[in-house]
Amino acid sequence: MVRIIVMVFMLVGGTATSQLPEFSQQYRQRLGGTIDALEQILADFRRDAAAYGLSVPEAIARQKASDDPFIRARGDSMQTADVRLSRLRQQQERLETAGPFERLVVFAQGFDRQLAQATAEDYEPAVPVTFAGLFSAGIGALAGYLVVSFFIGLIRLGRRRKPARG
Repeated sequence: MVRIIVMVFMLVGGTATSQLPEFSQQYRQRLGGTIDALEQILADFRRDAAAYGLSVPEAIARQKASDDPFIRARGDSMQTADVRLSRLRQQQERLETAGPFERLVVFAQGFDRQLAQATAEDYEPAVPVTFAGLFSAGIGALAGYLVVSFFIGLIRLGRRRKPARG
């Protein structure tokens, strides 16, 4: 029975972690699309600002100084979009230069919460046929084995320490 439990945990752990490289790949695809969309929004904003002789920071400052709360909010959202675009570009550059395993670390260190949530909502599992996917599956299987072994060890230790009745 113990072996079956160990195998189940190894299988579940391996299956779950084998999906990390695929999730990361689907995230990278969304990352490129998000960057394209933000670049288009900011290009339109730059063009509109230039038509009035303003730089982007001047146009945002003018919006933020407006008496109209809607215009102030738009200034905040344009500034947020500009900062987010910069952060996403940096992450994209790091992901492009990273190897398959390092991509998982780069993703974990600085993923965009909105983008990761959207990726998770549309995520489609895939069979791990890459070395990174198979390696991740092995790590998950090992983690499952270690977790079950730890708990089995605790149970056995508890049984040994029961005082004898006599």
